[in-house]
Amino acid sequence: MRHQRVMKKFGRSTAHRAMLMKSLVTNLILAGSIRTTLPKAREARKDADKVVTIAKKGDLAARRLASSRILQPKAVQKLFAEIAPAMKDRKGGYTRIVKLGTRRGDGAETCILQWVVAPAAPAEEKAPEATDVKEVK
Repeated sequence: MRHQRVMKKFGRSTAHRAMLMKSLVTNLILAGSIRTTLPKAREARKDADKVVTIAKKGDLAARRLASSRILQPKAVQKLFAEIAPAMKDRKGGYTRIVKLGTRRGDGAETCILQWVVAPAAPAEEKAPEATDVKEVK
């Protein structure tokens, strides 16, 4: 029975809708925030929160499960390296929706879907300074 299992269909087939959600979540992970319509953001928020909850476990099974829900391996790596550690103290609610108003062309309500806690970038090695290099004439 489908009691209270409400999901927007967006006028797409099941496979197209699933790929749309995977794409939105992947781009959210890679970019940090995405601009989309409000109904799409509300559906993508559910998937994004579930993926972060999976990634907080951090084991191999969680990595494989997350990679089945995300399109790019680079996004899976960023999820486990940056986003999941930044959200380790939160019990849920990893994303926020900021409403922007209506779109001029078709009147669709637009918004920004973003992470609540900005993930910290991993420490990168610094390049050697210019003072170490001697100039030859």
